Amino acid sequence: MIKISIITAVRNNRDNIKQCIESVRSQTYHNIEHIVIDGNSTDGTKEIISGHQNQISEWISEPDKSIYDALNKGINLATGDVIGFLHSDDLFDNDSIVEKIALTFTQTHCDAVYGDLLYVSKADPSKVIRYWKSSPFNVKKFRYGWMPAHPTLFMRKTIYDQYGLFDLQYKIAADYDLMLRTVGSGRLACEYLPEIITRMRVGGASNKSLKNIWRKSSEDLHAIRKNKTGGFYTLALKNLSKLGQFLH
Repeated sequence: MIKISIITAVRNNRDNIKQCIESVRSQTYHNIEHIVIDGNSTDGTKEIISGHQNQISEWISEPDKSIYDALNKGINLATGDVIGFLHSDDLFDNDSIVEKIALTFTQTHCDAVYGDLLYVSKADPSKVIRYWKSSPFNVKKFRYGWMPAHPTLFMRKTIYDQYGLFDLQYKIAADYDLMLRTVGSGRLACEYLPEIITRMRVGGASNKSLKNIWRKSSEDLHAIRKNKTGGFYTLALKNLSKLGQFLH
């Protein structure tokens, strides 16, 4: 039975961290290591985590440089065969989804598994705002703006050992860069699980302001060029592909 490490990065999110922890705890798959990395929260988040420490494997609270720095800390602490992420605002769609992910790894011996993502209301996770329905893997699609939804991506720990962690030069697009560097390389065996894996509350850093949207696009283009995936047309198609996610 493979061991799955789930990493949660949190900073000043006392309203949702309890639900996040319980979402992992309620999974039917039990060989899970849940690591919580807190960025030295000051709003009571640390106290909530401490009160639920019997439900998590390990947690630390200390200042970090960014969410990606926190995730890198979690990866370095992880002892599982497979690593996935569940941010403090997010929930797994159902209690058996990690079991299905583990079964996919076991049956196919793949390097990575990804699935579908729901963007949901911050106040009501049952209210769907966007539906990111993915598709079977084909590395050529990266040049046309396609990518897996990073919150649904589970990869073997050996991939991080080989390809490296999140690049901290990116403040918003380090997840995109990591995907281009790993699954976008064409050297990994990737499997699409046609299931909703994660419910992600809206309000992420990349869309908080016009400044952030501009920075995200600039970082995306830098990552595209660095990883030799395409150019301006790749970025344009990547952004246009989001429009269909609202038509659910």
